[in-house]
Amino acid sequence: MSDSLERLYLAVLAARDLDPATSRTARLFQHGPAKMAKKLAEEAIEVAIDAVGGDADAVVRESADLLYNLTVLWAACGVQPADIWREMERREHLLGIAEKLPKSPVKLPKSPPLAERRPIVALEGRKLGKRR
Repeated sequence: MSDSLERLYLAVLAARDLDPATSRTARLFQHGPAKMAKKLAEEAIEVAIDAVGGDADAVVRESADLLYNLTVLWAACGVQPADIWREMERREHLLGIAEKLPKSPVKLPKSPPLAERRPIVALEGRKLGKRR
């Protein structure tokens, strides 16, 4: 997947200076980060609505739009896909790949040795329910 995102990122960079009349990417760059962020939020909402509605095909389509708009915003902010993968790797060392960092200020240990890392959590096939 990271190769696909890298290719998308490079395509976004190549298109940012094209004619905004013919290039959606150039048009987004012309309007700036506020418009990019708005488009990203709209796509995220569409993915969520389609997921709740159980429309897997629409989730796939809208997720592609979401990734495109996220990549455009990364490019505008000077963030590269490799930056994201480094952060994901850092989190994996701290919490396991399926965890996200807590919002509250919690003291996290320094990267534990490989033997002490939490296992990767697979959600596929599990029923998701409310945590107790």
